[in-house]
Amino acid sequence: MEKSRRRETLAVSLLFGLLLPCCLAQTTPSNAATRTPTRTPTPSPSPQTERLRVRLSGYPRKHNEGRVELFYKGEWGTICDDDFAIANANVLCRQLGFVEATGWTHSAKYGKGQGKIWLDNVQCNGGERSIDSCKSRGWGNSDCTHDEDAGVVCKDERIPGFVESNVIDAQVDEKQIEEVRLRPVVTTARKKLPITEGVVEVKYKDGWAQICDLRWTIKNTHVVCGMLGFPHERKVNKNFYKLYLERQKNHFHVHSVACAGTEIHLAACPLQFSKPNATSSCEGGMPAVVSCMPGPLFIQNKGLKKKPKISNNVRLKGGAKLGEGRVEVLKGNEWGTVCDDRWSLQSASVVCRELGFGSAKEALTGARMGQGIGPIYMNEVKCVGQERSIWNCPFKNITSEDCQHVEDAAVRCNVPYMGVEHSIRLAGGRTRYEGRLEVLSLDSNGTLSWGLICGETWNTREAMVACRQLGLGYANQGVQETWYWDSSNVTEMIMSGVKCTGNEMSLSQCQHHKTVSCQKAAAKFAAGVICSDTASDLVLNASLVQQTVYIEDRPLHMLYCAAEEDCLSKTAAQANWPYGHRRLLRFSSQIHNIGRADFKPKAGRHSWVWHACHGHYHSMDIFTHYDLLSGNGTKVAEGHKASFCLEDTDCQEGVSKRYECANFGNQGITVGCWDLYRHDIDCQWIDITDVKPGNYILQIVINPNYEVAESDFTNNCMKCNCKYDGHRIWLHNCHIGDAFSEEAERRFEKYPGQLNNQIPSINQQ
Repeated sequence: MEKSRRRETLAVSLLFGLLLPCCLAQTTPSNAATRTPTRTPTPSPSPQTERLRVRLSGYPRKHNEGRVELFYKGEWGTICDDDFAIANANVLCRQLGFVEATGWTHSAKYGKGQGKIWLDNVQCNGGERSIDSCKSRGWGNSDCTHDEDAGVVCKDERIPGFVESNVIDAQVDEKQIEEVRLRPVVTTARKKLPITEGVVEVKYKDGWAQICDLRWTIKNTHVVCGMLGFPHERKVNKNFYKLYLERQKNHFHVHSVACAGTEIHLAACPLQFSKPNATSSCEGGMPAVVSCMPGPLFIQNKGLKKKPKISNNVRLKGGAKLGEGRVEVLKGNEWGTVCDDRWSLQSASVVCRELGFGSAKEALTGARMGQGIGPIYMNEVKCVGQERSIWNCPFKNITSEDCQHVEDAAVRCNVPYMGVEHSIRLAGGRTRYEGRLEVLSLDSNGTLSWGLICGETWNTREAMVACRQLGLGYANQGVQETWYWDSSNVTEMIMSGVKCTGNEMSLSQCQHHKTVSCQKAAAKFAAGVICSDTASDLVLNASLVQQTVYIEDRPLHMLYCAAEEDCLSKTAAQANWPYGHRRLLRFSSQIHNIGRADFKPKAGRHSWVWHACHGHYHSMDIFTHYDLLSGNGTKVAEGHKASFCLEDTDCQEGVSKRYECANFGNQGITVGCWDLYRHDIDCQWIDITDVKPGNYILQIVINPNYEVAESDFTNNCMKCNCKYDGHRIWLHNCHIGDAFSEEAERRFEKYPGQLNNQIPSINQQ
């Protein structure tokens, strides 16, 4: 009898064990530390006999991320992002069959939904079985619009044994459009990219299908072109395509499209899908054909009389790829940023099209592309999507209390497919982010083959272009010797003398030798790269330089160490040491890291150089250049600063210091921190003993040799108007090199010291 009871108990336990993973997976977070008793759920009008159906929808997305949609009272609806938090996302992801959430999104990142907004002000503690067990305002009670639709990003790991009967995967739903392409009807031996005209096709099951052009409008074309990376559309000659398409066997998936023209994806437009198994669902029509106008960066026909222009009062900064970056706008003569409050895909799309790209893939918030400097001009930008410029959109002027640079808005735009990533590859690296570069080219026989790049002139800026072309983010390092990555049979050098500005789309746009000339032609001296998802970005506090400048006449007997470190002008060698003095232009230098990765010296501490005179290590020989320039750009005096103590002097609120030089410690600058070289430190000067009175430009350049990779080198230079009367010195209009408009910068350099009333000074004394 006892054995029988034990068998019954075991059977019940086994049955419970099979059911338990499913139930527990939806009520218990995967992290054991969060397994705390949940509060009593708020009573919900949702029928308890039928579990709530959930799906992920929207664009652009993967199977484990998207806009959250709930099925209630026979209708699909969305959730408002008010009060949304990671705890809500955890509940939803487990409801969808994923172990947990890795993030959540707001402001309709995956596009605006349709129909009801079912829930608002949802507040979960993280342990609920279902989102309808969390606190909320109740079903259908919301003060939101679809601009505030919430989304989730789930960890791509399924709950074991999860029953998916209540989950609808919008990606496999036939009434969804995820991918769109143009199919040209005229095929040539070599396709010219980008493809700007052709039949519109949508991804359907395992192939592609057409859209019926009945009631097709220019607004539909505008949306399609934006998705494919083109800012504008143009008329198409339908008669050219008609005869060809009539002879084709066309399969129509979409019968009707009715876009308003402001959508950023075809999936957001009202669509009518063709009936299943219908032989022809486009009587009297033909497959939709569109023609798009590429932006200036992608125009193949160089002889066009009327070329589209890129806006000169909006720009993107700090992005790794073409068409992405922090949004900066020009007001007056000075560049500033945009606050991310209510930053939406529609507003981001206006910026993208204004700059010659397509619609926006992502509207990024929270300084995801690094923090800007200077003023913040706009807040709560509310573009409809049809505006020609972000300046035409309604927005609020703000004060420093409203927004900080940690809230700078950024975008990722749709760009045309150019295929540049297929002509370059990495070999031999430990990860996909590093390796020796191999380039595809035509050999003397006219066949395609892979070859190497000579590493002699290879540096950080060339590596930036290579990493961008590969789609691997920022350049961490350009490698000139790659013998330790020699893992393929490719040995021939086919490119040498490569010199890039760093902004090119591909290496083929950089300067290089017409014929290969490489002194070290062995494969082990081929160029390589180490790429990274993030990078540092150094910028100088210009106003502090202006506030702390002064002249010191320093006795020669106090300058022996400085002379040893080459911090004085050349004429100091002919001085009557230790008698006499040198006249020094001194100032403080505060260098901020506003990027997304710590700034660390390229050389490891094993190769740092000890300087006995000052008793410190140099991790970089030249960290900053200090130059005094005449009106025509001639250098009249110079100085430089080695990084003898690169450390976190101080940090913004909430950021901890990581680097300290004391006791041979690690050197670097943490993201959100700054390194301060005080005006009274040796070599923190320019020796102006031989400089005559006059008007000059003071120029300071950080990381001048591009020794350490940064996301943006254009903000490494600082300039000031300088007036020297032989006894005293004044600095005016100190600013970062790219903080002013091009016109203002040209005036600045043309008339040094004369522009106090022409250019707005930044934090003048």
